Amino acid sequence: MLRKAFPDHWSFLLGEIALYSLIVLVLTGVWLTLFFKPDMTEVVYDGRYVPLHGIRMSAAFDSTLHISFDVRGGLLVRQAHHWAALVFVAAIGLHLLRIFFTGAFRRPREVNWIIGVTLFVLALAEGFAGYSLPDDLLSGTGLRIAQGIMLSIPVVGTYVSMFVFGAEFPGEDIVTRLYSMHVLLLPGALIALVTVHLILVFYLKHTQWRGPGRTRRNAVGKPFFPQFVASSGGLFFAVFGVLTLLGGLAQINPVWAYGPYRPDQASTGAQPDWYVGFLEGALRLVPPWETNIAGHTLMWNVLLPAVVLPALLFLVLYLYPFVEQRLTGEWRHEQHLCDRPRERPVRTGLGVAGITFYGVLLLAGGNDVVAQTFRISLNTLTWVLRIALVAGPVLAFFLTRQICRALLDAERGRLEQGEETGEVRQTVEGGYESEHRPVDRFRPGAPRPPISPADGRTGTPSPPPHEPAPRSR
Repeated sequence: MLRKAFPDHWSFLLGEIALYSLIVLVLTGVWLTLFFKPDMTEVVYDGRYVPLHGIRMSAAFDSTLHISFDVRGGLLVRQAHHWAALVFVAAIGLHLLRIFFTGAFRRPREVNWIIGVTLFVLALAEGFAGYSLPDDLLSGTGLRIAQGIMLSIPVVGTYVSMFVFGAEFPGEDIVTRLYSMHVLLLPGALIALVTVHLILVFYLKHTQWRGPGRTRRNAVGKPFFPQFVASSGGLFFAVFGVLTLLGGLAQINPVWAYGPYRPDQASTGAQPDWYVGFLEGALRLVPPWETNIAGHTLMWNVLLPAVVLPALLFLVLYLYPFVEQRLTGEWRHEQHLCDRPRERPVRTGLGVAGITFYGVLLLAGGNDVVAQTFRISLNTLTWVLRIALVAGPVLAFFLTRQICRALLDAERGRLEQGEETGEVRQTVEGGYESEHRPVDRFRPGAPRPPISPADGRTGTPSPPPHEPAPRSR
């Protein structure tokens, strides 16, 4: 195990950034639990932040202010914890994109893909739970939106809302329940799945780029000890240092500026953390569609964007590896070599279309701020984003597919003719031609001369190996 080969390309470190962000989250989170009070009992504030003196608030908000202003280093740790949460979700998302675009989800790694998507879902839930704990006006507004989403579920919506909040909104139990999920249930599930994920990575080995000496039967890279341990340990301290600097220098979630939550108030220009911004945007873009059936109102403008859309999104992510492998026939053989995105124009086009769809929703989540900043009509911007949500992914798919094919054609021509030297000579016939030299620099995974028809793959099944590759390496 100490000599296990690990890839040295930077793209394989995205998962480690997520792992080390999780470690920072656990360390800072344990420290914060020593001072935070998950209690909605009403108290009168008399701490160091003078503008809120005499204001009634929950004990949870009061303890958050106490951490921020009275506990030595409290604000630093609280902000580092928040930044670590944002980086954790972002790193998981980028790691999933790397796996998707390189085809690293194929047999025998489908289970690890499912675990990765599940980790992403749990990270979203964990982030939202922690974001809601301070019981400030911004997080309370987010909880109010969440309750509206629950109520939009037909038949059982009211029961779900009462079960979560324990009473009519906002109740007195929600912070206590979120606290139990945030510090116990969800972290336990995350750590358990991360452990299983790492065990499978060790058992199945990493994928690797194509290149000389790299086949489906071996793994080329630096050994686990001491080279990988040294570089990975350095990355951990770099992540820890960057998150600490962000916590000390970049203000985030200043709850004292929002004030305590009151059901009759809402923050203007309220924006959630980026990872739930797409849900906010979907809620803002769907027209106010409602249907009355037998005296019951179906709120399509909430049910479709906040319940149906996320469910379909993650269903597609869970099923995609199995669907693609069935269509290409790659499910019959193990795949241990990475694809370059340009080699799979359809898959890459679908990925870029999904990113475009997400980006439009994320932008729509701040349409009021954008409209005010650039002095444009909010209604006009909303309609532009509605059109972009439908047309943008389609255009992105076809454009990306065409770019991938053009890159493959250009690469094939470069390998066949060589690189231009910049020298031009005159031929005997009086014409001119440029000098070329053989290609001697190659990017990871790029084909090398002489090229074969298999080097320009655009979605066709990979050639089967001569014999099955062993599972344990």
